Amino acid sequence: MGLVNEHKYDDIIDLPHHVSPRHPQMPLSDRAAQFSPFAALTGHEAAIRETARLTDTFVELGEERKQELDGRLRMIKENQAQKPEIEATYFRPDLKKSGGAYITIRGRVKKVDEYNHQILFTDGTVLPMEHLYSVEGDLFRESLDDG
Repeated sequence: MGLVNEHKYDDIIDLPHHVSPRHPQMPLSDRAAQFSPFAALTGHEAAIRETARLTDTFVELGEERKQELDGRLRMIKENQAQKPEIEATYFRPDLKKSGGAYITIRGRVKKVDEYNHQILFTDGTVLPMEHLYSVEGDLFRESLDDG
């Protein structure tokens, strides 16, 4: 039985490959494409990743915290000629879904722009005061030590 299977294709094994006179041969690139993975749900994986991406919820500040921030912004403005270094945390709303992220930046303040509600840094960074959460820096520690 084993001998029969070994010699099953002996009569055709060395024949040349058949080429149809009517149908042109498929290019190799197209032949390879028919075996590539099929993406039935194009963009579905990206949508799942976007849905799974976590966002923070905006925390509404109490009156006491707002007054503290106003005082600190006033101190920065009064001392802006010295370009004080601060670390500010603010809420940046997400452009694609509800919520956002709390971002902390550190730098030297060039100007507190009350008209446009922005803090301008010497490196060109612009921080919107609208969602300011906290402001820290040596400027505030020094004033606490003095008092």
